Amino acid sequence: MSGHRTCPSLIMITDRQRLPDPYSAARRLPRGAAVLLRDYDDPDRDEIGMRLARICRPKGLSLIVAGDIDLANRLGADGLHLPEWYVRRNARRALSWQAAGPHRFLSAAAHSPAALRRAARIGVDLALLSPVFATASHPGAGEVGVLRFTHWCQDSPFAVYALGGIDETSVRRLQGSGAAGLAGIGMFA
Repeated sequence: MSGHRTCPSLIMITDRQRLPDPYSAARRLPRGAAVLLRDYDDPDRDEIGMRLARICRPKGLSLIVAGDIDLANRLGADGLHLPEWYVRRNARRALSWQAAGPHRFLSAAAHSPAALRRAARIGVDLALLSPVFATASHPGAGEVGVLRFTHWCQDSPFAVYALGGIDETSVRRLQGSGAAGLAGIGMFA
């Protein structure tokens, strides 16, 4: 990791379709976990973020905002999550956001070794690698699988999180893979 902040071991991702009550789910998270505000197109995204921030701070949870530096600043977010396209186009702006605070961290979405290499070049602290297993979020998407996930984790200079199809069975399959943590939606519903 880039040395900014201890990264969470568990990341809950918001999704108004699959996780309609992110507030209750966030309240159940253990101290040290994180909430990633995704819901890019939700017209109430700012309000959702403010409500989540009010839950996260007293519980010792990190708040991560996906793809919106201005919202991350308004909410006093701990992390900024970069979609793959963002890593390619706006890396300089994301790095300036990260540098503005000693405890801020950057995460990136990755779906391939090339995406992990691009994320490494800009100095992210962690990546969400997906889909490791079949997932309801992206039906029909090609799975990374345990062997490739393990290999890609070993080659990564930063923390790699498993995302996609994470449940009790798949967690056991990931033991020894090098995963820094787990991220998901359905497992929190």
